[in-house]
Amino acid sequence: MTATPDASTHAVVVGSGIAGLTVALHALEHGCRVTLVTKDVLEHANTRYAQGGIAGVMFDDDRVDDHIRDTLVAGAGLSDPAAVGVLATEGPARIRELVDLGVAFDRGADGGFVKGLEAAHSYPRILHSGGDATGTAIEKALVARLRASRARVVEHAFLIDLVVQGGRVRGVELLVGDRAATDASPAVAGRREVVAADAVVLATGGAGELYAHSTNPAVATGDGIAAALRAGADVRDLEFFQFHPTVLAVGDSFLVSEAVRGEGATLVDGRGRRFAFDAHPDGELAPRDVVARAIAHQMDLQDGRPVFLDATHLHSGDPEARAAFLARRFPTIDRAVRERGLDWAREPIPVTPAAHYLMGGVTTDLVGRTTLPGLYAVGEVARTGVHGANRLASNSLLEGAVFGARAGDAIATDAASGGWPAPSASSSAPETDEAESGTAPAFTRAALQELLWECAGLVRDEAGLGHAASVIARWRDDARAPVAESEYENENLLVVAERLVAAARARRESVGAHFRSDAPALAEPSRQEAVAC
Repeated sequence: MTATPDASTHAVVVGSGIAGLTVALHALEHGCRVTLVTKDVLEHANTRYAQGGIAGVMFDDDRVDDHIRDTLVAGAGLSDPAAVGVLATEGPARIRELVDLGVAFDRGADGGFVKGLEAAHSYPRILHSGGDATGTAIEKALVARLRASRARVVEHAFLIDLVVQGGRVRGVELLVGDRAATDASPAVAGRREVVAADAVVLATGGAGELYAHSTNPAVATGDGIAAALRAGADVRDLEFFQFHPTVLAVGDSFLVSEAVRGEGATLVDGRGRRFAFDAHPDGELAPRDVVARAIAHQMDLQDGRPVFLDATHLHSGDPEARAAFLARRFPTIDRAVRERGLDWAREPIPVTPAAHYLMGGVTTDLVGRTTLPGLYAVGEVARTGVHGANRLASNSLLEGAVFGARAGDAIATDAASGGWPAPSASSSAPETDEAESGTAPAFTRAALQELLWECAGLVRDEAGLGHAASVIARWRDDARAPVAESEYENENLLVVAERLVAAARARRESVGAHFRSDAPALAEPSRQEAVAC
C-alpha cells in the first residue's frame, strides 16, 4: 500500500498529454495538491494526434512475454529489459483504467475489443477508439476527469526553467500569457510567475519542431529536455529520433497511421511496384526505421518525388463500397485525405517520411525519478529505457499511462517518506570532436529545421553531423537573450539540437533509428534472442 503524503505536498506537472494527466490524477488520488501547467490549452497535446492506438495484452491468446519480446526486438537490443517488463506487465491494468474513465475502445459484434495489427508486433494487440482517433478519445476522457478534480490548471503557460535550490528542484519559472503561439500568431509576451513545488514532473512531450518535416504539433519544441539540461539532469539517447514512414506529401504533414498498412495497404513506387520487400522480409510491416529509410531511398531514385500508399485493394467490391469502408475504419485520415483533394478509394496517395517520436530524453528510473531530486519525467520527454533505439508501434500511449501512474504514486511515496531520492547517473554529455570552423547562415527556425533534416535526419554521416555541429555552435554564440515565448522556444531547440548532434556523432555505429551511412550496423537481436534478454 502506498503511504499517504502530507496534504500540503504540492506537485507541479508540466504538460497535458496522457502521461502528464495520468501523473496528476494519480497524485490527486494520494492526497497531493496538483497544479497542471500546459503550454497551450489543456486539450492540445501530442496525445490527441495519436491515430494508431494503444498496445496491450488484452486477449486470452496473447502473452505478456510476446509483447516484451516484440518491444525488445524493435529496440534493437538497447531497451532496458526491466522497463519493458514493467510496460507489458502493467499495461493491461492501465488500459482497463482508461476504460473505466470512459474511453470507448472499438468493439466487434460480439462485444469484444477489435484487434489491430501494426508493424513489428507478432500479435494484433492494438486497441483503437473511433477507428483512428484513439489519442483524441483518451485525451478527452482524461481531461474531463482532471477538470472535475480539485487540480489547479494553468493554460498558456510556457516553462522558462526549473527552480533549483540546495541541489534539488523546488519549482518552475513560467511565462504566462493570454494566448498560445500558433504558426500564424506568435504568443504575446506574458508575465513571469514562479510556482513553488515539492515535486516537479516534466511531461512536455518531444521535439518534432527540430525537423523540416514533422508529425508533431508546433508546441513540440523540446522545452522540458532543454530545461532539464540547464538544471543539470542526465539526458540520454537523443540520437534516436524515429521518423514515421507515411505522412501525406500534399499540404501540411498529416500522418497516415501505420494501422493502414496493418490492414493491408501497400507501398509502391512511381511505376506501381511494391518496393518495401527490397529492404526487409516483412515488407510494409517491417520496423519503422527500415520502412522510412526504404521510402527515402526510393524517393532518391525518383529524384525526390514521393512514393505512394495504395489502399485501393483493402475492401472487395466497387470503389463506393471501398470508400465507405475507409471512411468507417479511418475517419480522421479519410477526412484529411479528401480535404486535400485525394480519393484513396480509387488511387494511391503520395506519402513521405517525417520526424515523429524522440526515444531519448531525460533519464529516469522505473518510477519516473530523474537524477535531480524532486524532478520526475514521463512520456516522450523521458528516457525510461523502454524504446531503446527504435519504438515499437503503439507503445507510446501505453508508456505514458504506465509510467505516468508509477510517477504519480512515487511522488506520494517520496513525500510520505520525507525524502526525495534520485537515481545516480553519470553525466550524459558525450565526448565529441571540436566543431569545424567556418561561417553559418543567419539563424531562423526554418534554417535549423532544414539543417537537421539534411544532416541529422534518416541517414547521417560524420561530414554532415560535423557541419551541423559547427552551424549550431555559431547560432548559439549569436543567440539573443530571450524576451518572448518564440525566442525561448528557439533557444530550447538549439540546446536540444546541439546535444542531439553531439550524441549522433558519438555513436559511431548504426543501430535502430540512428543510421549512419559511414558506419556499420550493430547486429540486432532476433525474436528468439530477445526472449532471453
